[in-house]
Amino acid sequence: MTDSKKSPFVVTLDINLIVVALTLLGLLSRMWNLCHPPAVVFDEVYYGQFISLYMKRIFFLDDSGPPLGHMLLALGGYLGGFDGNFMWNRIGADYSGNVPVWSLRLLPALSGGLCVPLAYQIVVELGYSARAGVTAALLTLFENALVTQSRLILLESVLIFFILLAVLSYLKFRRHQQTSPFSARWWLWLILTGVSCSCAVGVKYIGLFSYFLILALAGVHSWQLLGDRKLSNVLVLYHLGARGLSLLLLPVFLYLGMFYIHLSILTRSGPHDHIMSSAFQSSLEGGLSRITQGQPLEVAFGSQITLRNTLGKPVPCWLHSHKNTYPIMYEGGRGSSHQQQVTCYPYKDVNNWWIVKEPMRQDMVVSSPPRPVRHGDTVQLVHGITARFLNTHDVAAPFSPYAQEISCYIDYNISMPAQTLWKVEILNRESDRDTWKTIVSEVKLVHVNTSAALKLSGSTLPDWGFRQLEVVGDKVAKGSHLSLVWNVEEHRYGRSQEQAEREEELHTPAQMDVGRNLSFIARFWELQWKMLTMRSESPEHKYCSSPLDWVTLDTSIAYWLHPRTTAQIQLLGNPVIWYSANAGALLYATLLLYYLLRQRRRIYDLPQGTWQAFQLAGTLCLGGWAVNYLPFFLMEKTLFLYHYLPALSLQILLLPAVLEHVQQHLIRSETLQNTFSAVLLVWMSSVVLTFGKLCPLTYGEPALTPQELRSLRWKDTWDILIRK
Repeated sequence: MTDSKKSPFVVTLDINLIVVALTLLGLLSRMWNLCHPPAVVFDEVYYGQFISLYMKRIFFLDDSGPPLGHMLLALGGYLGGFDGNFMWNRIGADYSGNVPVWSLRLLPALSGGLCVPLAYQIVVELGYSARAGVTAALLTLFENALVTQSRLILLESVLIFFILLAVLSYLKFRRHQQTSPFSARWWLWLILTGVSCSCAVGVKYIGLFSYFLILALAGVHSWQLLGDRKLSNVLVLYHLGARGLSLLLLPVFLYLGMFYIHLSILTRSGPHDHIMSSAFQSSLEGGLSRITQGQPLEVAFGSQITLRNTLGKPVPCWLHSHKNTYPIMYEGGRGSSHQQQVTCYPYKDVNNWWIVKEPMRQDMVVSSPPRPVRHGDTVQLVHGITARFLNTHDVAAPFSPYAQEISCYIDYNISMPAQTLWKVEILNRESDRDTWKTIVSEVKLVHVNTSAALKLSGSTLPDWGFRQLEVVGDKVAKGSHLSLVWNVEEHRYGRSQEQAEREEELHTPAQMDVGRNLSFIARFWELQWKMLTMRSESPEHKYCSSPLDWVTLDTSIAYWLHPRTTAQIQLLGNPVIWYSANAGALLYATLLLYYLLRQRRRIYDLPQGTWQAFQLAGTLCLGGWAVNYLPFFLMEKTLFLYHYLPALSLQILLLPAVLEHVQQHLIRSETLQNTFSAVLLVWMSSVVLTFGKLCPLTYGEPALTPQELRSLRWKDTWDILIRK
């Protein structure tokens, strides 16, 4: 007889209490008294400015990294009701009542707190015991520099969170690959790996190296998959396709999405507009768009224009002239033409205007209907204020002796004839009959008589040239290098008095809102290029350091000092953890070499599973340390101790794995086992005690006496501040 009763709906929850406890401890350590100090701390002055610009939807350019990190910080400000009205102009400035300090610091604190359970889960997924996982989590919990960096409006903790999440997701995906491929959880962890990698890159470009590490590991595992004869060809293609979709295509689309949201928010003109092209500026509300809105689209004979160089380095500038002439003799005794100076001027000025003249006509007004200038046409460029013609000749330029001097022709009644004809070459043309268009057309101007192209050399002229930028005629220049490319930014039709009086009878010039026709992809590529190529001058900072100083913790950073007491925040790591992590990495490298040499002699000390876990731990942890640390030796930028924190976070994870490996596979005696456990207990106690000792410098309270501060200066290179 069958049971007619239906089984009740059952929900089973599998809760790991260790993970819950570690999560609570991590969040508590990062979020305790989060609003202290209620003042701007170190780089908060830098990130806070971007948050305010997001709140006001004003465009900015940050060459230090993609926009995801900034947007996440701005999200905290938005949720806290921040209106952006705060002057982030000084470290130590007290926050006003309208700044939601807790909300702005919340996301970094959450990210830093969640790194603690992530450390535990990564070590366990690598095949080590829960005890080793707890050790890794506690090392992350009690690392003073990680705590400090997590409690402020900074991005390192967010970057570390996404890197660790990517590592954990890939390890879980790999485990499901062995047990249940193509299951829901298999897809979840594979997709989450791609998402985490994309987010790591989107926070800071250094995350790209961790992404490459995971891609390389996935490539090795995919190669091994190809050798599995149990899988059919179709199934192998499914595996490879799933990895390509999740680890390559998905991150690319997510990366594009970050910029799409970024550009959708920042729609107003701002302080960094001048770095971007004229077309990009015209896509923003206010600024250049107000000037260029409705101006004629096609450049015609008689047009009055300003010409901007598209290079934008060292600064954006416009073709410029003034009544002053080149000195008769340059430094070194070289002679000049003594003609009128032509330069590139980095500011808008009345002397930036030129008239496009038809060579065979005397008047310099637009005909009715206008005759547009086309690709290949020959023109003369007349300086609007001085009425002199743009000219070049076989005279060496002031600072580029292998190029020709560019000048405006002055008739000294000597044997130096005017050579003022220029050929217009439209580089981004669709056909050879294209017309020269405002803002849109990228143009190279080639001198007819000498075949020299008008080029920005980038050299700064001395005082006689008013520190403006040198422009030259380059005979050997080929292609479309940005220094050769110019575009019309401002444009109006020059007309006679008679034409002005009968304005309504003239042919109406074609007009176009360039900004509305600039695609997202065009804006993305321009912004991406500027971020990768523009590097602001970074003077030496008091607290900058070398990557060699980081490993041995020979440096610290004074983040904040109370205006009246000795209370202060220092970016200072836990020395016990730093030196232990270094020792663990060295021990791992030694053991790896030892095992490889033994295996070369056909001696296998470890079971296959243990050996694979040992290799994987080194690849992800030691390899992760290397890819997040070694690239800084090649970077020409001001570096600080906090740049080392992502590498340190991965190096820490290797230490418990090595210690457990030593205890289980190298120590045979029970007495030595017990002794080793006792040493580990003492070592972990020293980690906790050192953390507690440095806590006043980590959290910024309580204020210590000068004597207590001196007792914490364990290295002379630590810049702990002591008031006299």
